[in-house]
Amino acid sequence: MPSHTISSQAQLRSLYASAGERALAKELTFLDPHCHRFIALSPFLVLGSSAAHGQQDATPRGGEPGFVKVLDAHTLLLPDASGNNRLDSLSNIIETGRVGLLFMLPGVDETLRINGRASLSVAPEHLQVFASDRKPPKLVVVVTVEQAYLHCAKALMRSRLWSAQTQVARSVLPTMGKMIGDQMGVEFPPETQAQMVARYQQDL
Repeated sequence: MPSHTISSQAQLRSLYASAGERALAKELTFLDPHCHRFIALSPFLVLGSSAAHGQQDATPRGGEPGFVKVLDAHTLLLPDASGNNRLDSLSNIIETGRVGLLFMLPGVDETLRINGRASLSVAPEHLQVFASDRKPPKLVVVVTVEQAYLHCAKALMRSRLWSAQTQVARSVLPTMGKMIGDQMGVEFPPETQAQMVARYQQDL
């Protein structure tokens, strides 16, 4: 029986036209003023990482616009905010020292992609950058930029992510506690969505 799995670069490329010159040439190895501005306005990113054995992870990170700081044209500082203490991404960074970042701006369909090397730092000069934050971080992810480029708007346009008409009412899903309880087969004490949000607010 013929295989329907694409397993070679040649097979893959045969399905698609060659990448356009602009798509290839737009990739930078540093942060230009447009990247600086995008990061300064961004309140949200997705952090991608990989463990040494290949396990993948993508995690949301957020804060006030500009919560990620540009140290120089080749270096970003990402504060580690409090979370669930699984430390998946941080453990991956220790193992492989690589990350991918996808910066997003509410209302803007273009995104900014940054890939590079990463390390975890408790250096005073890095922590001091975030000393005025309401909850200063315990550590900082230092990202050395290797690739930086703006990604076109098509995915967010197709999804209409920022459109008010496509927003989903929170009430269409059970509370987080209910869903996790069902998945674990455990019944947690009842908690409304409003109560959960109020509890989260204390730890932001």
